[in-house]
Amino acid sequence: MSMRESLAQALRLPAGSDALGWMHKRGMAVADEDTMSRAIHDVYCGVMADHQDPSEGDRAQAQAMLSALQRQVVDATK
Repeated sequence: MSMRESLAQALRLPAGSDALGWMHKRGMAVADEDTMSRAIHDVYCGVMADHQDPSEGDRAQAQAMLSALQRQVVDATK
């Protein structure tokens, strides 16, 4: 099951819902450690990197970024 399908299922979206498309059009993204580390790798290492997969450093940055985003969401709801 793809991340998109998992999210739609978790949010209990009806079949054919465009809620995820709506989020994407507004600049929102849903990420986990794997997708965030791949994004960090793509941005900072780029296509010219001497390695193809995210490094441990990319994964550490992904964990830190996700933690910071989660704190922002919690703080915004207080």
